[in-house]
Amino acid sequence: MTQHESEHADHHVVPYGLYVRVWAALLLLTAITVTASTLDMKHVTVLTAMVIAVSKALLVLLYFMHIRFEKRIYVWMILTVLGAYGVFIGLTFTDYWYR
Repeated sequence: MTQHESEHADHHVVPYGLYVRVWAALLLLTAITVTASTLDMKHVTVLTAMVIAVSKALLVLLYFMHIRFEKRIYVWMILTVLGAYGVFIGLTFTDYWYR
């Protein structure tokens, strides 16, 4: 087996139905985002929008960018970056809410 063949030997075949379900979930989350933007929820509005946006980003990351099927080290690197990002966003919200 050549190096090129061994690199592609462990790829996962993802059924089209899974992509359709992820797409439908993204559409549903988009509809929820639009609906939530019309409601007056005071301080929770931004938090709700961020939770929905993170959910949509995770779906895209996991399925369309195939991170779900990658080696664990890549998953841990992405989680580390997202965790650091979450800390900075949290600190930004804390500063904003207490001004």
